[in-house]
Amino acid sequence: MSETIQEQYAGVDIDARGIATVTIRDAGSLNILGTPVIASVTRAIEALAANDAVRVVVLRGTGDKGFIGGADIKEMAALDRTSAQAFISGLRRLCDAVRHCPAPVIARMPGWCLGGGLELALACDIRVAADNAQLGMPEVKVGIPSVIHAALMPRLIGNARASWLLLTGEIADADDALQWGLVNRVVPLDALDQEVERVAALLAGFGPVAVRQQKRLLREWEDAPVDVSINNSVAEFGSAFDTGEPQQHMATFLNRKR
Repeated sequence: MSETIQEQYAGVDIDARGIATVTIRDAGSLNILGTPVIASVTRAIEALAANDAVRVVVLRGTGDKGFIGGADIKEMAALDRTSAQAFISGLRRLCDAVRHCPAPVIARMPGWCLGGGLELALACDIRVAADNAQLGMPEVKVGIPSVIHAALMPRLIGNARASWLLLTGEIADADDALQWGLVNRVVPLDALDQEVERVAALLAGFGPVAVRQQKRLLREWEDAPVDVSINNSVAEFGSAFDTGEPQQHMATFLNRKR
């Protein structure tokens, strides 16, 4: 049974498989992130995080001109120190909501993905881009540094490539983004929805507890020493067998082999 939730700037559809699609809407042709849009999408993601029936989240913009063209420059141009910190704290909360959502989040990325949009994409677990994707962090060109979840970039693509993107503000095309590790997959634009659906269905078909465990471990491994991560994962492995998912899926596998 499907479910639809309507936020002012975010439409949410949850299908019978537990795949939730969050669509940024009424935010211009490039799905620009102003304060009302950020707040609306944050509420949508936080509601999905509290819903145990959700297995996968797909985050997308409206149309194919871009995933998110960045934060709202018109709004930012009028900020002072205090209001600037409030603005970026709102965007941080959105990115954190995505990054720490218990279910994996897939970014659907056609066309432009700039600044705050790329920070939000980096907070997602899987990034599927179209072959017309253009990714960049051009904040330095308008007098501000790239902050918050741009901090994920060096560990994802290395210091040299992160320095290039953040200091020059130049744009990476889809081929460079894939080669550098900014995105996981690149497909033709007309195949983007098909590939996003394929990956979402793949994840939704796995045991939901195991998938959530794996995402939680991935977040832990970003910060914890390797030996600590290895030690803690032993308990995670054991607890998986309390859910019944391993027994069910392994039995299916063995029966199929027979």
